[in-house]
Amino acid sequence: MESQLAVAFAHVANSLNLPWVWVATGGLLLIALVGQWVIGALLRRVHRLAQQSTQQWDDAFVVALIAPAKLAWWLLLLTLLFALLPALASLREVALTVLHASLVLLVPWFLHRLIANIEEQVVLAKFADGASVDKATVRSTARLLRVALWLITALMLLQTLGVSVSGLLAFGGIGGIAVGFAAKDLLANFFGGLGIYMDRPFTIGDWVRSPDRALEGTVEDIGWRVTRIRTFDKRPLYVPNSVFSQIVIENPSRMLNRRIYEKFGLRYDDSRVLAAVVEAVREMLNAHEAIDTSQTIIVNFESFGGSSLDCFLYCHTRTTNWVEYHGVKQDVLIKVLEIVHQHGADIAFPTRTLLMPGPAEELNA
Repeated sequence: MESQLAVAFAHVANSLNLPWVWVATGGLLLIALVGQWVIGALLRRVHRLAQQSTQQWDDAFVVALIAPAKLAWWLLLLTLLFALLPALASLREVALTVLHASLVLLVPWFLHRLIANIEEQVVLAKFADGASVDKATVRSTARLLRVALWLITALMLLQTLGVSVSGLLAFGGIGGIAVGFAAKDLLANFFGGLGIYMDRPFTIGDWVRSPDRALEGTVEDIGWRVTRIRTFDKRPLYVPNSVFSQIVIENPSRMLNRRIYEKFGLRYDDSRVLAAVVEAVREMLNAHEAIDTSQTIIVNFESFGGSSLDCFLYCHTRTTNWVEYHGVKQDVLIKVLEIVHQHGADIAFPTRTLLMPGPAEELNA
């Protein structure tokens, strides 16, 4: 191809009586501009077709390809320019090495853009479908792929530039041992963060707490070293990721229901209506629209208290929202109080009966 271009440029230069260098440079520039227009028009056409399809991955592929394809075209013509022009012979070897290295970078650049586009498409597609989007997992997976991609690219680039990769890897193995001892806490936090991304005990926006540590709040950010939790008094709490592999984590955000477990006591004078009150409370819970009847519902007389006939109720709300839950709980307790009053009974409170001796008893004493 180079020889054919050289012959064509020489023929044009002789016909126009112009220096061959000018003709070659101008011809390559014209080819570059025409080629860039053709590539742009073709990719725009393909992009429009991709947008009409129901699949989102082809859009990500085409968008990621546009910029690297145009740059690859210019690098190809620069390579031809250095190969054709004798005036650049002294710089040819260095220039070709740089150009080859640039061509090596084009593929990972395209893959980097493709990963970023797919990352956005995954988040947007799940959001449009109404599905829950674990953004932290998507972002971290894409970040890990990009880091691995550029590490491999760096090794390929060093090999292209003539650096011995095998010796570098051997040195890295020895140095890695020293670095591992010096940065064991950093590595522990890194792998702790990786464990969070893989196991997903919680994600951004979840309410978490630990019975082992004074740790409770809403997760705001999951980094590679620390996780930021916003406590309920609005203070930021920075927790090293390695801590989460050593403690028990409770995630109330993923509960299916919230439990109501309350006790109430009737007076001993109300023992005749005790069974009716218990049954009425049970019917009220089964008919309550905010109570999940698929879960266990218990209303029973439990024990003889010191001042009351102790009963308890046990049920679960449909909502898991903290504020709504307390509203439902209040409504249930008020209805329990109404049922007790409707049966002529009342809620007991601690009382004490004193037996005072009468006058006759005092004389006999």
